[in-house]
Amino acid sequence: MADIDFSGTTEISDEGIKKHFKNIEPWGALFELTWNGLDANASTVEVSIVENQLGGVENIMVLDNGDGVDFENIKENFGRFNDSPKKENAAQHGLHGRGRLAFHRLCNQATWNTKSAKGSARITVESSNIKHYSGTKIDAKSTHNSLKKFQAGTCVELTGFHQNLPLTEKLKEFFSMEFGWHLALNPQHRVCINGTSVLVPEHEIHQEKFDISDNSFDINIIRWNSKPNSEKSFIYLLNSSGKPVHKQLSSFNHKTNFHVSIYIKSAWADTFIAGGASLFSEKSKTVDSEVWRKLSKYVGDFVQRVYDDFLRRFVEQEIAKYIEEGIFPAYNGIEPEHAKWRMENAKSIVKAVYTADPTVFNSLNKKQKKVIVRLLDRIAVSNENDALFEILNSVLDLGEESTKMLAEQLQKTELENIVSTIEIIQQRQAAVQKIRALMNDHYKTVKETPDLQKIIECNTWLFGHRYETIGAEEDTFTKIAKSLRDKVKNIKDIEEEDVSDGADVAGANRQTDLFLARKIVTHDSFGKQFYRCIIIEIKRPSVSLNVKHLRQLDDYADIVKRHPEFSSELMHFELILIGRRISAADTEIDSRMRGQIAKGEMGLVSDDPRMKRYVLNWYTVLDSFEVSNDFLLKKLKTRRDSFSDLSKDDLVRDLQTVTD
Repeated sequence: MADIDFSGTTEISDEGIKKHFKNIEPWGALFELTWNGLDANASTVEVSIVENQLGGVENIMVLDNGDGVDFENIKENFGRFNDSPKKENAAQHGLHGRGRLAFHRLCNQATWNTKSAKGSARITVESSNIKHYSGTKIDAKSTHNSLKKFQAGTCVELTGFHQNLPLTEKLKEFFSMEFGWHLALNPQHRVCINGTSVLVPEHEIHQEKFDISDNSFDINIIRWNSKPNSEKSFIYLLNSSGKPVHKQLSSFNHKTNFHVSIYIKSAWADTFIAGGASLFSEKSKTVDSEVWRKLSKYVGDFVQRVYDDFLRRFVEQEIAKYIEEGIFPAYNGIEPEHAKWRMENAKSIVKAVYTADPTVFNSLNKKQKKVIVRLLDRIAVSNENDALFEILNSVLDLGEESTKMLAEQLQKTELENIVSTIEIIQQRQAAVQKIRALMNDHYKTVKETPDLQKIIECNTWLFGHRYETIGAEEDTFTKIAKSLRDKVKNIKDIEEEDVSDGADVAGANRQTDLFLARKIVTHDSFGKQFYRCIIIEIKRPSVSLNVKHLRQLDDYADIVKRHPEFSSELMHFELILIGRRISAADTEIDSRMRGQIAKGEMGLVSDDPRMKRYVLNWYTVLDSFEVSNDFLLKKLKTRRDSFSDLSKDDLVRDLQTVTD
């Protein structure tokens, strides 16, 4: 039998054809040829790539076991462009009838070897004259070898390459992103590259069954971890054989990082009319039917639940990244429990805003995120929650549920802030009363180590807000500071005039002074970092502070100044001397305090820029807390318990338990 020629011309210019493909990557041509095979009802498409010794592409074959090319109606296939007869079939991808000609982005020639019930044929297109196709019907013995095992199919051969392909592993990733949704939707289909099946990308499947008017619908939602290359969020309606009969965009296409494919399978779809309502039946199965409307609403609600669950998890991951990247404040200088509450509160606010409108943070760089998060943190703990809500509600694109959720979160923040403040005040008031009982009733037997040391470490807020947390012990600094302290003349001697009323020298000598030292990195008002060095000398409760101790404090300051390790201008010292009381016979300490009274710092006796010195007594410290919190204590009307009936050991144990 002689070969039959059916060559022809596509109804568009070469330039018009190539213009349609200018934005696709060269390997996109392989996508299009693979889609053509799947659109032709192929269950398997095999892409075989042969490289030369230099790593360049020598030959590519795209083989499928589909229906083959209908060469007897060739004008319906190769003669059209942007007007394919496939456009009425919801199952097909190549709706524009142009994918076959994308090959010119990769190579110079494509040859279609095809086989069907009507026979075999060969069609060739050159990129230099892309609108023209050369077609020949051939006899069975001339059929391409790769097709002889199939009843029907097509093998496209590509030659004359002018572009290279990505490495095979990378190409497999691209194919996985392009065809993953189709392979998940059609698990009976296979796409292979050099004999290896393309994998479905990471995803979650959510399944539910829904019954309407005696019709059962199996709903499957696939949520992709990454967006498929070309697939938007579609809803597919499948008949009982699993064949798509209708396809439409879902309303979730613009949800950030949320990518789904939704398919619904039911026998109800066996007689579905894709073209719209029938003029001959009020109960026609179309998109206008009552069943479809109810089904669409249920599916929409189902997808919304999947989205809400995804968004909660996604936001948690983003919050964790923000913490790791330092987006949230560090809350330096704030007591640990309050800092913990502030962090949780800030996370809740950011989470509420992010959940209400995920686009708010997506386009921001790291610095911008820091500014927004820290502003939200500051405003949320102020009295401006209502104003914050008004701003967010007017700027963000919030639905009714998101608006309600954000309002509830801000109200909760305000309430939690109040509750947290009340708890802290109550806990501290109890601690003050217990220390007062300790100093009144047990000062003769209190031990500096381990009694007072742990109490001080758990309640550093007693010395003022600057000391709410003084950090962990820094070994080298502490050792040096301690050794310098021991150089102060007569620092350990106890004399008769030093002893408080009711105590004796022998009893006082059985106790020891307490020495604490910490070095903390902090910031000045201009944001510049420096070392804040805090040294606390706690005289045994049986000793009254007097001018001798003040001079020892001054001597210690001079020794510290002269030590090379402590000479840096970035080291600022605060030396604190504290005792149970200041001797009634002493006038020098009181005179030094009066000289610094304008500075407004409790107990300040020297305002040396790098070596501030303080002298405090426990009763002044305890009264200072109650005076500074007088308004709140009165408003809260907290009960001022007496702890005089508690033993020394009970008081110490309670005060050494960290509660805030």
